[in-house]
Amino acid sequence: MAYVVPTEFVTKMVDSGESKLLMSTRDTLIRAYMAGAILALAAAFAVSVSVNTGNPLLGAVLFPVGFILLYLMGFDLLTGVFTLVPLAVLDKRPGATWAGVLRNWTLVFIGNFAGALTVAVFMAIIFTFGFSEAPNAIGLKIGSIGESRTVGYAAHGAAGMLTLFIRGVMCNWMVSTGVVAAMMSTSVSGKAIGMWMPVMVFFYMGFEHSIVNMFLFPSGLMLGGKFTLMDYFIWNEIPTVVGNLVGGITFVGLTLYSTHYKTAPKRKLA
Repeated sequence: MAYVVPTEFVTKMVDSGESKLLMSTRDTLIRAYMAGAILALAAAFAVSVSVNTGNPLLGAVLFPVGFILLYLMGFDLLTGVFTLVPLAVLDKRPGATWAGVLRNWTLVFIGNFAGALTVAVFMAIIFTFGFSEAPNAIGLKIGSIGESRTVGYAAHGAAGMLTLFIRGVMCNWMVSTGVVAAMMSTSVSGKAIGMWMPVMVFFYMGFEHSIVNMFLFPSGLMLGGKFTLMDYFIWNEIPTVVGNLVGGITFVGLTLYSTHYKTAPKRKLA
């Protein structure tokens, strides 16, 4: 599997954050667009598998194919740059600033949303034969997901918002672990296995992923889900983005950086 030790792959994390931070606007948007589109297609695939087989676990097992492919092709998700890009600033890399971090995050958000929305429109057309008939079983399932994970949270008030936020935190703890796991090996098989495990966990556990939701909820609205665009943003997307940010940088980026890159001084023996 050609395992890479933590001190080496954490250095790769910082290097990757720097390269993404300094990337041109054009390349950042293209890579983010393609990442959002591929992940959205994987989400549609996983829901299709779950509906057609009646086995949600099988859908979760297969969902990571999209995540693996987009990272092997060098595309970027918001969840990943949340974790990696700030490390370049913390390490005081030349040209790395917090303004640059915000610029990167904004561009990746826009690109991811545009890519996921494109696939949402395509899949809504497929599930309704060009909006000429009622959604099929898969389309109805996507609509019901949108309802349960917007107005379903709203029905619980502050407790629902807390649950949504924590699911966002847990999601990017797992997803960013997958991003880092790809750096733990120099072989394609090793990278794929490393990414597959934590991403499967997040999907099956129903954690909230901001880019997956950029597909599920717009398509859910097009497929007759009984919730509004404002429900989507207030009771899912915005809290999920914040939760993803906290989960990725806190439980993955900062922990690995602080203990494997900026290690504390060794304790002297008496």
